[in-house]
Amino acid sequence: MSVTLHPQAIIEDGVTLEPGVTVMPGAVLRRGTHLGTNVVVHPYAVIGGEPQDLRFSAATVSGVRVGEGSTLREFVTINRSTKPDSFTTVGKNCFLMAGVHLGHDSQVGDNVVLANNVLLAGHVHVADRAFIGGGCAIHQFCRVGEGAMIGGLARITVDVPPFSMVAERDELAGLNIVGLKRRGLPRETIRELKEVFRHVFFTPGNIRAIAAGALPQAQAPEVRTFLEFFAGGKRGFSRPRKGRIEGDSAE
Repeated sequence: MSVTLHPQAIIEDGVTLEPGVTVMPGAVLRRGTHLGTNVVVHPYAVIGGEPQDLRFSAATVSGVRVGEGSTLREFVTINRSTKPDSFTTVGKNCFLMAGVHLGHDSQVGDNVVLANNVLLAGHVHVADRAFIGGGCAIHQFCRVGEGAMIGGLARITVDVPPFSMVAERDELAGLNIVGLKRRGLPRETIRELKEVFRHVFFTPGNIRAIAAGALPQAQAPEVRTFLEFFAGGKRGFSRPRKGRIEGDSAE
């Protein structure tokens, strides 16, 4: 399986391309970029550009890694890491739509969709199977949990819990029930997730301590993933908006 390089693509020394990669006209791959098998880079994307960090030294050896099967559409920009011998990463089978920006040292998991013009600042972590709507902007050092869905034009300045839905400015709307069902999770697991969601967000007290206290009773792996999320991070967490929480009916 060969690599396909279209005219006017710019590929610097120090770029690694695995079999099946396609680089379209006008795309730019900077040194330190590694593209996995069957990655497609559309016109005028710039992968591996220097970080937008005034303290960064261009002599730093770092790069970008993109996992197999991922697609980077037009004008996607991914900045390389600020740390020596480190990488800004995109996982397998991701879809980054036109105009997406990944800041330096960001980490994007597998099967993630970033819609048009999503903006990730530096050091943002997005876990597997997350979906981030168009025009969403995420502050540096924020985390987006596994299977989370963020609405278009949202402003995210805190961590987004796994399997949740968030919109507007950090407003937690409830669990991503449709996404959970599409994954084929048993009804018992979804019911348990609903129970711990209510417990964590509607029990008075410190949210980290509340989640830690519920962890020993967790049965399903997805429930443990949800509760363990609250032990990490440097920021606060999205909180429910006033009124009814989506997906809060019993099943």
